[in-house]
Amino acid sequence: MLDPQSQNQPSSALAPALRTARAANSVAFALQGFFLAVILTELPQMKDHYDLSDGLIVAIVALISLLAGVGSITAERVALRWSSRTALRVGLLLVAIAGVGIAFAPNRICAFVVLGVYGIAVGMVDAGTNMQAVFIQHGYGRFVLVSFYAAWSAGSIAGALFVSAFEALKVPLWASVLTAAAVVLAGCLAAGPRLLGTDEAEAGPAEHEPTSSVPVRVFLLFGVVIALAFAIDLAVGNWSALYLKDELLSSSSTAALALAAYQGASLVGRLTGDLWVRRFGPRTVVRAAALVGSIGLVIVVAAPGPVAAILGFLVAGIGLPVIAPLCFSEAGQLTSGRDLDALIARLNLFNYAGTLVGGAVVGAVADAANLRAGFAIPLGFAVVLIGFARIFHTRNGARTAPVEPAAEPA
Repeated sequence: MLDPQSQNQPSSALAPALRTARAANSVAFALQGFFLAVILTELPQMKDHYDLSDGLIVAIVALISLLAGVGSITAERVALRWSSRTALRVGLLLVAIAGVGIAFAPNRICAFVVLGVYGIAVGMVDAGTNMQAVFIQHGYGRFVLVSFYAAWSAGSIAGALFVSAFEALKVPLWASVLTAAAVVLAGCLAAGPRLLGTDEAEAGPAEHEPTSSVPVRVFLLFGVVIALAFAIDLAVGNWSALYLKDELLSSSSTAALALAAYQGASLVGRLTGDLWVRRFGPRTVVRAAALVGSIGLVIVVAAPGPVAAILGFLVAGIGLPVIAPLCFSEAGQLTSGRDLDALIARLNLFNYAGTLVGGAVVGAVADAANLRAGFAIPLGFAVVLIGFARIFHTRNGARTAPVEPAAEPA
């Protein structure tokens, strides 16, 4: 198994397997980002196609978030019984199946059912990719986890541009979603067998409950940061296109560019994030990321038109998306083996608490007032994250053995 107490570089025997698994898991992250971006940027078209109100959009977001939590727990059970590789492959297959269902859903009720299946799939893929990412980082013995989220951002950019192009070409909604599902299926079949199996990752049974060896305070602090970070991220993903289209009166193709700008900036931040962490330590990086994100969201809230809003999303994307992967990176140093699978799956539940806030609460405010007021909520969260940077360590380089976390924020 890949021990978190490994050397700073992978051994010659492990290096080929690690490199292959890193590439395969990057593909899985990219597929998740790609399909999620397709679904989110198609929301204006789904809204028109199924005659959905903003309230029903909120219900859809809440449904997906709640069932994603079920998917994360399902991934934990599958990983403990078989492996995180199996959990991830099953999750990607369910994404593709859900995509076919969404494409051919004949009415609103059927659409809700298949979106529920997609929610379970999202949770399984989120948990599985993060489990694999932490095991791979343990093998490397240095920060590499943020780079996986760069792959997610690249996939999300591709998904947003995919929808923008299909909208410009007047391709029907069903054809767009079906094509995206085919991409996910092909990627799953190609990358799935190359992920780390039990011999390289989860060898040996879980010895105890995952949170029994991790202080509850530590678990909850990292969970809160994950929830806030994903609340912001999903608020942008869920509502940026609708904000530009409904509030700032842009076209559908222009509206899709808001998420593309955010994810384009996040790609740059995540590609360089591991290097910044090695140089300055995670605490400094998280604090700077939250500050830059706050500035970007101020621009979004104050934007007089689509161009300014897109600029604001771009600035926010430079910093905010590096925070969540650093939470998993720090927490991942606290245990190993199958206990790590369970810890990551349970920590991942805070992701969906965040999405309920970022999606549902922002949408509820938008329904009651407008989306400009709705985006003040993630702005507030970004400001709060500046203070929470104190829970991260100041050290440079990856921690290679479990240690106590940094001080709790005031």
